[in-house]
Amino acid sequence: MKKLGQNFLVDGRVLARIGDYASLNEEDRVLEIGPGTGNLTRILSARAGKVYAIEVDPGLASALEGRHPNVVVMRGDALKAPLPDYNKVVSNLPYQISSKITFRILKRPFDLAVLMYQREFAERMVAFPGTKEYGRLTLNVSFRAEAEILEIVPRGAFRPMPQVESAIVRLLPRKTPIPVDEKAFDDITRVLFSTRRKKVKRSLASMGASLGALSRIDPQILDRRPQELTLEEVALIARTISG
Repeated sequence: MKKLGQNFLVDGRVLARIGDYASLNEEDRVLEIGPGTGNLTRILSARAGKVYAIEVDPGLASALEGRHPNVVVMRGDALKAPLPDYNKVVSNLPYQISSKITFRILKRPFDLAVLMYQREFAERMVAFPGTKEYGRLTLNVSFRAEAEILEIVPRGAFRPMPQVESAIVRLLPRKTPIPVDEKAFDDITRVLFSTRRKKVKRSLASMGASLGALSRIDPQILDRRPQELTLEEVALIARTISG
């Protein structure tokens, strides 16, 4: 039964591969968001030391409780509930919270995440500069982590069958942080991509950037449009404007 807009992954081969991608062992403490009927939970519990499964639907949570001795079922909204002590995140995410929950995960320490997204969303996460998929999501993810699409999952792997394809994405936190204040970076990407058709110079001027700050940025960068900028160039802009 479909609840809260979630489609449940039922293909055993895909479920097993998700477990493989996560490279789980008995030392791992896994966070699973939206376990639903527990198909992935079963794979995780067999491979990890402990699984924390956060489920907002009371009926689904009740059905999971007591099923696996190393699974702690947590009732609540994963966007608001206190999160446990985990080192990996493995989930078939409810797609309606994909962006918000991704950035909640990225703001906490973890070793690795293997997450299922709508294919279109995943392709935006890993897009290259100059493509139509490239945007604020791409930059804000890559600022914090390395993202890679591991495989495309067909609609038939889910019940009920969704209208879109899905993708399994691996996230690895950046070993070396980008040298710029996180809030300054987020503010700059928000401004640039709220007016993505404008050239960078006009967008920065509209946010009140001083002529002195603009003069310290390469004119070739200022003459581009936001979707043409690399991560390093956006970081450079953020450092210059905020400094």
